[in-house]
Amino acid sequence: MKQTAQRLAEVEATRPRAAQAPWDPSPGRGVVESADRAGSVRGEHTRDLTPPPAPRSRPPMRRVSVRGQILSALRAALSTGELSPGEIYSAPALGERFGASATPVREAMQQLAVEGAVEVLPNRGFRVVARGARELAELAEVRALLEIPVILRLARTVPAERWAELRPRADAAVRAASTGCPATYGEADRAFHRSLLALSGNRQLLRVADELHRRAQGPWVGVAPVRGAGLVVDAQQHTVLLDALAVGDVEAVAALAAEHFAASD
Repeated sequence: MKQTAQRLAEVEATRPRAAQAPWDPSPGRGVVESADRAGSVRGEHTRDLTPPPAPRSRPPMRRVSVRGQILSALRAALSTGELSPGEIYSAPALGERFGASATPVREAMQQLAVEGAVEVLPNRGFRVVARGARELAELAEVRALLEIPVILRLARTVPAERWAELRPRADAAVRAASTGCPATYGEADRAFHRSLLALSGNRQLLRVADELHRRAQGPWVGVAPVRGAGLVVDAQQHTVLLDALAVGDVEAVAALAAEHFAASD
């Protein structure tokens, strides 16, 4: 029995041993290395704790809305008189004219109905609303009551450099007016007024004022449309108004604003 035990001890002493790594006193190192060795024995892959690279930022995708394009085209046609007041138009016929299906045309006309430019005739189509001089004058009065007090308040509080930021909008309106197209100028005109009123920080004011401004852009019955030189004069009033706002001349601002809105009725 003793000979057997002695023999086993001799065999164990002659067996080759794996080299052991020197002990590292850093916390947790022994645990991690033991886990790594255990994983290697089991044939498992150790997890890479390196964080993945941040994904590349992609530019936002821009999708052009067919409904939006049709809406813009219909508004332009209303502004220029291509769609006549009192006339009835069907969605399929308008879709054929503008190269689109009836569905986006119908959706765009529904929006115009909300804005008061057309009225819905069930099973027939849409009739362009015939609006006259009285409604135009009423809209101009409401716009003046809404916007002029805000402009006067801004004239007293907004520094000159902020008004300089509106110069590109005013210049764009003059260029649009020089085309002689009421629809083209109408967009630039509203853009200028939105930028001006945006300095108030009142989003509800912007929404209501823009809707009133759009309603005031026609078409009108019995009212001569403003074209050519008339559009340029209206656009140049924006530039003169900015000059008065930049120097804080409140009295001049009040007179110019009143003149600007009176020219719209």
